[in-house]
Amino acid sequence: MSGLPVHNLIVGCGETGLRVAARAVGAGQSVTGIVRSADSARRVRSVGAVARTADLDKPLAGLPVCDRLFYFAPPPREGRADTRLQRVVDAMGPPPARVVYISTTGVYGDCDGAWVNEDRAVNPATDRAHRRVDAERRIHAWQPLATVLRAPGIYGPGRLPVERVRCGEPIVDDAEGGWSNRIHIDDLAEVAWQAGQRPWPHRIYNVTDGHPTRLGDYYDALAGLLGVPSPPRIPWTEAERQFSAMRLSFLRESRRLDTRRLLDDTGLELTFADFRDGLKASLRAEPRPA
Repeated sequence: MSGLPVHNLIVGCGETGLRVAARAVGAGQSVTGIVRSADSARRVRSVGAVARTADLDKPLAGLPVCDRLFYFAPPPREGRADTRLQRVVDAMGPPPARVVYISTTGVYGDCDGAWVNEDRAVNPATDRAHRRVDAERRIHAWQPLATVLRAPGIYGPGRLPVERVRCGEPIVDDAEGGWSNRIHIDDLAEVAWQAGQRPWPHRIYNVTDGHPTRLGDYYDALAGLLGVPSPPRIPWTEAERQFSAMRLSFLRESRRLDTRRLLDDTGLELTFADFRDGLKASLRAEPRPA
C-alpha cells in the first residue's frame, strides 16, 4: 500500500474484531473499531485501537477512509435485508481495496447431511439467513473483490454451553439430529486477518474446522472435560416442547461443510482443527467466577 501507514476499519468490533484489531496493532498498523456501547469502546482501546461509537440502525456520518474494511456487524433482527450494511456502504463511498465480511453457513439452509462446498446454491430457510444472503450480495455489488467468510457456530472462551451441560439440560438424540460444524473464534479471527492481507483466488469461503460431528460428540466431550455426566438425550418431539423456536431452527438444518477451498487457496493451518483441543483451550481461558 505504497509504503504509507495501513489503516484498518473494523465495523462490529466485538470478540472476533478485537482479535483482528490486536493483530493489526501488533503489525504496526492503525485501527478504528466501530462499536455501539461505551463499554465496547473501552475494550477496543484496550488493544491499542481507536474506538468510535455508532448506531448502525440510524443514518451515519462519514466513516474513516481505510485501506481494509473488516465488516463483522450482525444484520438487524427483523426483515430480509441488511440495512445496517447498506448504511455503512453509503457512508463510506468508494470501497477500499480489501473488504472482508463474515457471513454464516446458514445461507445454505438444510442440506440433509450432505457435504457442502461454496459452489452450492444458497437456500435460506429463515429470515435470519435471508438477511445474510442479502448482505453478501450487497457487499459484492459494492466491492466485487470482497472476501466473504461463511462461518458456522463460533465457540471459544465464554462461548461454550457450560451451564447447560452442568445443569444436565437435554439435547436431541443423534439418531434424530443432524450434523454440526464449528470454528474456534481464534481461528476465525486469524482467517479473517489473513483474508485482509492479499487477494485470494475465490470470493467465498467456508470457514470451519473441517471436521463435522454429531452434536452429541461435542456435548459429550465438553461434559467429560467438566467432569459431569453426558447430557440426556430426548427425541425430536420432546425437543419441540422444550426448546425455543430459534434453537429449533438451528437444529433443523444438517450439513457437513467442506473446507478444501480455504485450505488449498491459502495454505492456512487452523490451530484448533480438533474441537477437543479447542474446548480444552477455551475452558482454560474461561473467566473465573468472582
